[in-house]
Amino acid sequence: QLQASGGGSVQTGGSLTLSCTASEHSFSGYGVGWFRQAPGKEREFVTFIRGTGDRTYYEDSVKGRFTIFRSNAQNTVYLQMSALKREDTAVYYCAASGRTHTFSTWYRKSEEYEYWGQGTQVTVSS
Repeated sequence: QLQASGGGSVQTGGSLTLSCTASEHSFSGYGVGWFRQAPGKEREFVTFIRGTGDRTYYEDSVKGRFTIFRSNAQNTVYLQMSALKREDTAVYYCAASGRTHTFSTWYRKSEEYEYWGQGTQVTVSS
């Protein structure tokens, strides 16, 4: 069970930090991704962090503005977002996977994750 939180409304250029917490089990060792879905659009990959925390990946549109990091002691993965743009407006979802995958870029595919949070709304306005 994943719980995503931290969304809200912010002006263009502002910052927000989202949290994804595993409430029942440790997800140390699980890869965790963030996805987002804007109204009328498909869910898209945003960023991913490996279970060990030693590698991260970002969609091009958020590179340099978003940072993913984790605290396994707190059983939480964070998404720090800065320089927010209107096009970042979406429902943000976290997802986790602990299984073996057959291709190197699996983390970009929502169907590769076993566990999902409920989503948290981020609204950026000018």
